[in-house]
Amino acid sequence: MKKFVLLPLLLLPLCAHADEREWVPYKKLIEDLRIDKFYALPAAERDKLRLFITVKPDNKSYKPSDVILTAVKGKERLPLPALSPDYRMALVPNPAWLSDDTQIMTSLPKGEKSKVSLTATTALPDGLQWNYAAVMGSVAQMNQAIKKMAGALSMFAPTIKSVVFKFGKPAQLTVGNKVWTTDAQHQIALKPDATLLKDNPAMLASERPVEAELSDE
Repeated sequence: MKKFVLLPLLLLPLCAHADEREWVPYKKLIEDLRIDKFYALPAAERDKLRLFITVKPDNKSYKPSDVILTAVKGKERLPLPALSPDYRMALVPNPAWLSDDTQIMTSLPKGEKSKVSLTATTALPDGLQWNYAAVMGSVAQMNQAIKKMAGALSMFAPTIKSVVFKFGKPAQLTVGNKVWTTDAQHQIALKPDATLLKDNPAMLASERPVEAELSDE
């Protein structure tokens, strides 16, 4: 699944450990990915969304647990959230650390590089049955958020097209009288339908998805 970025994909050298070395300024990471712009949006304009950054070393031998990132400002240290098994973290900007002298340190050897991108998912309501608009409306909400995050560069920003429901095993998703079945990767990709958004039928999953990722495919 492609990850969407608001600017060209960041390719950052993961410098560090012997004693830990600088990777990237905290402010640069937040501002280049427009994370601060996302969290500046009114809550009602992002309530269907969950935003993550993905930090994926080019060297596939590194596990998520090998990538330890820490913000350092003078003698103060702020560990960043540990990466999930898919190399993600939810990073909410800390205004106190958005200064030019705050650096993010990393634990990987000097010269290693990592691709940094954004991933967004739909905030699925509890249970196995949801209103169509509450879930599929996240596509339009994310596209509006991207435009505001990108600002003057919005013409170069990606367009989210679908919600990819990811399951841990074969599953089905029913909307009205239509049933979708997972593919070989246990996924179902749906694009929002204008009529269904208006009628707002129930969506019923045979089991709870692991997540519902927003995709530009």
